[in-house]
Amino acid sequence: MYLLGFINNLSGFDGIILLLIVLLLFGAKRLPELARGLGSAINEFNKAKEDVHRQITQAAEPSPVAPATPVPPVIEAPVVPHPDPEQHPKA
Repeated sequence: MYLLGFINNLSGFDGIILLLIVLLLFGAKRLPELARGLGSAINEFNKAKEDVHRQITQAAEPSPVAPATPVPPVIEAPVVPHPDPEQHPKA
């Protein structure tokens, strides 16, 4: 935690001193390799962060549900009494 506070409070002179110390420790040839490695690590971190964010937002959104197939209404035929020829003779 204190290290992050130290990095945030670096001024111009402190940054130059830190860069010189890193240059002495690792050498001029290894500095570009370290910078590339740091850059790729930051890119991987950002990709993982975006992936987690996308998964969380997808889980929070309701999933689209296919609409149910409409059921046609049941229409009942009117009940018409069948004419009985014995009860209603033709004229």
